[in-house]
Amino acid sequence: MSDTSAEEAVLVERRDRIMVITLNRPEAMNAINGALSHGLMNAVKELDADDSLTAGVITGNGRAFCAGMDLKAFARGEDIGPLGTFVRSGANKPLIAAIEGFALAGGCEIALTCDLLVASKGSKIGIREVKVGLFAAAGGVFRLPARVGYTKAMEMALTGEPVTAEVAMESGMLSELTEPGGALEAAIGWAERIAENAPLAVAASKTLVRAAAQGNDEDSLWKMQEPLQQKVFTSNDAKEGPVAFAEKRAPNWTGT
Repeated sequence: MSDTSAEEAVLVERRDRIMVITLNRPEAMNAINGALSHGLMNAVKELDADDSLTAGVITGNGRAFCAGMDLKAFARGEDIGPLGTFVRSGANKPLIAAIEGFALAGGCEIALTCDLLVASKGSKIGIREVKVGLFAAAGGVFRLPARVGYTKAMEMALTGEPVTAEVAMESGMLSELTEPGGALEAAIGWAERIAENAPLAVAASKTLVRAAAQGNDEDSLWKMQEPLQQKVFTSNDAKEGPVAFAEKRAPNWTGT
């Protein structure tokens, strides 16, 4: 791992029921090295473990969301840490990417691990690995088709050329396109809307939508839903919701 600690490479801030996770290597355009990878994984574990948090927002400090793997560190043979674990498992709770500047290669794959993406106008999003003798092995090549369609995904994968946020919006990749500098607040706005809802219900809904998008057949989805339904429908929040509705007040969710 680099001299920078995981705590320095990834900053965490709590805003009520939302965790803002900031990739913090601006001098390297937030390129992924061991410290950043470990810091991101630690933040997501903290998010999932805290019942008071409902959703997370991932953003980048400086002029990039994340420019991908730190190729200098890779060339030196340095371990880039548990990025593969993060992109495989993501988070149990919803994650929203707030993209400013560049989300390239591994940075694009971090964004694709998120459930919703927000980007500012002029930002560039792409998987450029073929230009340096690699391919997008952290999920990019097989997650892009579900976000932008087969043809656009194939173009991006084979040419290594990024698309603008405007094209990403037209292709269905983004939930919102903002003015430059506005992606973080817009992403927090989406997270706040999510955080109005019951955390266990939100997490279960995310699990089933992702499973359906990954091609699970309906029989498998019904079986997957059974334990989730048991957990959610017998929770304290399932009791609180109807009571709050009857009393015409905002519910007090506990995530239990």
